[in-house]
Amino acid sequence: MQEARRILTARDIMATSLVTFRADQLIYDAIKLLLKHGISGAPVVDDDRRLIGILSELDCLRMLSSDEFLGDEQEEGGLVEHFMSTDARTIEPEVGVYRIAHCFMTTAIRRLPVLEDERLIGQVSRRDVLNAIDVMHKKRLVRRRFPDYREPA
Repeated sequence: MQEARRILTARDIMATSLVTFRADQLIYDAIKLLLKHGISGAPVVDDDRRLIGILSELDCLRMLSSDEFLGDEQEEGGLVEHFMSTDARTIEPEVGVYRIAHCFMTTAIRRLPVLEDERLIGQVSRRDVLNAIDVMHKKRLVRRRFPDYREPA
């Protein structure tokens, strides 16, 4: 397939250097990491990088209404596993950008973990899809302006 018309996949656009959490991590530590890195959520994985959940800002806000936050003898708060969402939607690395965009348009999710052999290898966000659209658009513009242009092999 010609490069200008190739549909990008999750593997092409996913972030691979991810902040991840452990289920036994303190929720306050997780919140600090979300704030430090300016992200709205992150995958929760086990020691083998198997996805066990997602911790989002919304999940962290649930802590406000929990007994662990309201308790008089509040220690360090709860663990990530008490607040994370365990029904995370995931994708495989070869899923195309149009299908990913459709998923974001029809659900409230903001990130899709990418799994290969049941292990987390990356994550695609809404912003990653927007960047992919920009990349594909630029390649099409070059092809239109210079129809005989071919990228070096």
